[in-house]
Amino acid sequence: MTSPAVLLPGLCTLLFALVTWQIAVHGPLRALDERLGRAVAASGIPHGVAEFFADLGNTAVALPVLAAAVIASLFRARAPRRWLPPLAAALTMAVVPALVVPVKNAIARPGPPGMPGGAHDGFFPSGHTATAAVAYGAAVLLLLHRTGPPPPSRARTVTITGYVLLNVGVGIGLVRRGYHWPLDVVGAWCLSGVLLWGLALLLTGPVRRGRRRPRASRVPASPGR
Repeated sequence: MTSPAVLLPGLCTLLFALVTWQIAVHGPLRALDERLGRAVAASGIPHGVAEFFADLGNTAVALPVLAAAVIASLFRARAPRRWLPPLAAALTMAVVPALVVPVKNAIARPGPPGMPGGAHDGFFPSGHTATAAVAYGAAVLLLLHRTGPPPPSRARTVTITGYVLLNVGVGIGLVRRGYHWPLDVVGAWCLSGVLLWGLALLLTGPVRRGRRRPRASRVPASPGR
C-alpha cells in the first residue's frame, strides 16, 4: 500500500500546475478566486488579527525562528554528522526565492485592488506564504528530528497541528488584508509542500540507512579430529 507521504510531491506539483495554468490564461478558477478574495477581504475578521498573522510571513520574523531551530539542532545533536540536518534546512529555505521569484515574474499577476502600498504585478505565488511555510516547517522538522527514539505521538501531533493552524492563519491574514489572492497562497503552499517533503526525506534518510540488521553470530567450527 502506497504511503500518502509518497504521493505528496506529485499532488502538490499537479495542483500547482493547474493553478498556474488557470491564472495565466484567466480561466474560470481565477475568476472564482478573485471573487473569493474580495469576500474574505470584506469579511469581519479584525484587521489587527489579520495583520498579525500576515506579518508572520515576513522574513524578519520567520528567518530568526528558523535560525534558532538550526542553532538548537546543532547543540542538541550528538551524531557524527550533526551539521547535516541544519544545513539541509538552511538550504531548503534558500531555495524559496529561487523558485518563487521567477514564477512571479513570468505570471505577473496583479494584486488585489486597493492593496496597501499600491498596485503592481508579481503576486503569484505568495512569497510571504512560502517563507512562513518553509521556515516554520523546517524548524518543526528539526525539532522533531531525532537520531534516537521518536518523541511522544501527542507532542508530535500538537506541534504539527500548531504549525498547520499557524500557516492557515498566515494565508487568511494575507487575503484579509488585501495583500494576496487566495490562489497566490495555495500556489505557495504547493511549492512549500514539495520542498518540505524533500527536506523530510533528507532528514530521515541517514537514520534509515544507519539502521542495519545485526549480523548473525557465527559459531566457530569445531576442529576436525
